[in-house]
Amino acid sequence: MKTFFISHPECLAHRPPSAHPESPERLDAIDDQLIASGIEPWLRHREAPLATREQVLRVHDAAYLEALEAGRPDPGHWATLDGGDTYYGEHSLQAAHRAAGAVVLGVDLVLEHSTHTAFCSVRPPGHHAGRDYGMGFCLFNNVAIGVMHALEQHGLSRVAIVDFDVHHGNGTEDIVRDDPRVLFCSSFQHPFYPNTGADTRSDNVINMPLPRDTDGVALQSAIAERCLPALEAFDPELVMVSAGFDGHLEDEMANFRLVESDYEWLTREIHGIAKRHCEGRLVSVLEGGYELSALGRSVVAHLKVLTEE
Repeated sequence: MKTFFISHPECLAHRPPSAHPESPERLDAIDDQLIASGIEPWLRHREAPLATREQVLRVHDAAYLEALEAGRPDPGHWATLDGGDTYYGEHSLQAAHRAAGAVVLGVDLVLEHSTHTAFCSVRPPGHHAGRDYGMGFCLFNNVAIGVMHALEQHGLSRVAIVDFDVHHGNGTEDIVRDDPRVLFCSSFQHPFYPNTGADTRSDNVINMPLPRDTDGVALQSAIAERCLPALEAFDPELVMVSAGFDGHLEDEMANFRLVESDYEWLTREIHGIAKRHCEGRLVSVLEGGYELSALGRSVVAHLKVLTEE
């Protein structure tokens, strides 16, 4: 079965007011590399629906959603959610609903056996968004919305999240911490933005803070020692991935030294967990990755593994 590739043109309408690393060109770069790589025959494209209010409110407070709705900027104007660089324009809320809706659709597809795997090529990203706040370029927590949909709508009991973005998924951790139905495994550069995760104490959170200049050998060692055994013991019914590619050597957003083969290794190990425990059911969701060529190449490496039987 093919891997579903889920996106929507409205994810491009979330546009920054000026030069900004989290730009629509990120999705264009992925599309360009899909064509150049020849992987297209192994993908099945679907357009993302809008996440419903009910689906969003499983994760986010109503007051937060209402504030976003009420504060939608006028055409040609922008606001920021965190007083910094998490921008919000007239089309941003619609794009956020598409991004979250893509993940909900991906969960439905893999759990209803239309496919084993799905990749959501969406923006804005999500893993820094908490229940009542957006930050770090994130408005809604896309992965968490998908997880709660799997638990509440499909009746699952155990969902694992693996987050290999170079930044700690603080919003995801805040949402799922101490929820025994969810195992959250996160590798990230530390100390670094958002400066969280190193001191977490929770039975269902496996954090792997790693120093700057971490390369593939060091990352693989940490994942093999801490993440993979925890995933095996958890016996997930579904695996979700916060797939951030900003740890690439060419990406100046951070200071890891990863290359495409490292993302291929990561994906193969995570995919192996899904194959052994949940019939290969895995939904991957784009998070970071800001050097356009490196992002596109890394996503292709990721998808080539997901399309393997």
